[in-house]
Amino acid sequence: MEKIKNIVLDYGNVIFMIDFVKLKAAFTQLGIENVDEVFGHHGQSALFDDFDKGKIDAAQFRAGIRGLTKNPALTDEQIDAAWNSLLVGVPKGSHEILLQLKAKYRTFLLSNNNAIHYAYCMNDIREKYGVADNEGFFEKTYYSHLVGMRKPDAEIFTLVMDEQQLNPSETLFIDDSPQHLATASQLGWHTALCTKEKPLSVLLEQFELL
Repeated sequence: MEKIKNIVLDYGNVIFMIDFVKLKAAFTQLGIENVDEVFGHHGQSALFDDFDKGKIDAAQFRAGIRGLTKNPALTDEQIDAAWNSLLVGVPKGSHEILLQLKAKYRTFLLSNNNAIHYAYCMNDIREKYGVADNEGFFEKTYYSHLVGMRKPDAEIFTLVMDEQQLNPSETLFIDDSPQHLATASQLGWHTALCTKEKPLSVLLEQFELL
């Protein structure tokens, strides 16, 4: 891929693997009916959007889950365990790929995240790889719950573009959600869909970026 100077990466299922099937099972066990209508890869209810945007804190989110399950007796630990059940981890070699990219391009992380998942993910990479967080792998990280915006809304893409003075035609965005890629494409960014069949390493090889 010619002229690419900036690479913006999603986190979930691009770097840190997640499993929505596990979450569906865990939420169903908690007592949430019609999980796919409440939370999913392509959309979710306002409770999850608000948590992603940092509009509500962890305690308010847990209260919302108790409301969805109609079970006020659920403990914080039960809710957190179910909510974190989709988080699988970072495959070996992924951090090395990020460092290779950072050496050649301006790289940024753009992630829909929330306080509970963020704490779990950072603890996981700390325990498995001995790194405190993702700051060393990117020029800057952007997490939805810390900036008050989330994908696929254009404002979070514009924030990154304006703050970093990125030329859209020189910027590649890699994500696993088509609706997020659609927004980036509308703003003039190059885009690539990350899938199980075409993980990050394969996409980078395909586009001859490493």
